[in-house]
Amino acid sequence: MADPLGAWMRRQAGPISRRALLARTVALGVGIAVGGLWLLDRRSVTSGAWAAPAGPTGPGRWIAKAALPFARTEVSATGLDHRVYLVGGYAHGRVDQPFNQVYDPVTNAWRDLAPMPRGVNHVGIVGYSGRIYAFGGFIEQNRNAIADCYEYHVADNRWRRIAPLPSKRGAMSVVELGGKLHLVGGRDDFSVGIHEVYDPQTDAWSRQAPLQDGRDHIGVVVFAGRIHAIGGRFNTFANNTNIHQVYDPAADRWQYRTPLPTARSGVGATVLAGRIFVIGGEETGRVFPENEAYDPTTDRWTPMAPMATPRHGTGAVTAGEAIYMPGGGLTVGGSAPSTAHEAFTLG
Repeated sequence: MADPLGAWMRRQAGPISRRALLARTVALGVGIAVGGLWLLDRRSVTSGAWAAPAGPTGPGRWIAKAALPFARTEVSATGLDHRVYLVGGYAHGRVDQPFNQVYDPVTNAWRDLAPMPRGVNHVGIVGYSGRIYAFGGFIEQNRNAIADCYEYHVADNRWRRIAPLPSKRGAMSVVELGGKLHLVGGRDDFSVGIHEVYDPQTDAWSRQAPLQDGRDHIGVVVFAGRIHAIGGRFNTFANNTNIHQVYDPAADRWQYRTPLPTARSGVGATVLAGRIFVIGGEETGRVFPENEAYDPTTDRWTPMAPMATPRHGTGAVTAGEAIYMPGGGLTVGGSAPSTAHEAFTLG
């Protein structure tokens, strides 16, 4: 008889936390006895505000936008001043491209900008105070991490080198909170829970409480002064998770919240209209169209209108009253980059 949970446990690189075990149990839909509670499948989880995915439809709609100038995947996306920036990734048969492009929702047009000093994929980026910050990434296909970090000055259209990563890695997630840039998770040779903080004012690094469950390809956002880290994977997309943790900077502590209904990695995550949206992603043999919204005030998830073109390997960026999802992969891995570009709205 097949034992998917046992197989997953044998593949893990280190100790497995109770939470990670519970999350994987739910994701696989198998039974396990933990602390006196018998989890039969994902529909039997009744504690908290868990809700299994409803159907293939939900509120909102997707609108086609200007296609990318050329197909890209394993790119990094961020927003700044109501525009969408797309950096690095796979394109034209290479995995170490330095491309830097910007999309303006007002004109519905893309424009080329100064390329990165070094081509890379799975780079961690964030927009803040007139600049785009780029951290680490891989120079081979999902491996060979670097510590290089750069700052792109939007007004001058130029890059400059900044202090390198203390821990080189790629596939981490980056957010700005209180003027500091938080880098969460990622991987070097294996998934890590590292939580490093970059101060743009001093060009210096510090460390904060790590994720209890180290993982990469996570959806990370800031909401109401706290950092949410949602989903991701343990080493490969065969080991996706639905774990949802929230970081309180005042206490320097992570706490668990209601898990993501659909375990996945390589997602886009962003905030719109007071909710956190987690969109797309991949697992073995499948690219996800799922679009699920989390309400932090109720600790509940709601299924929303699924992606028109399922993708992974890109980001979700809110500009105005829409979420933009540019490019990304149409199949698992990096073999099918896309020019697809769609926006989600609640109207």
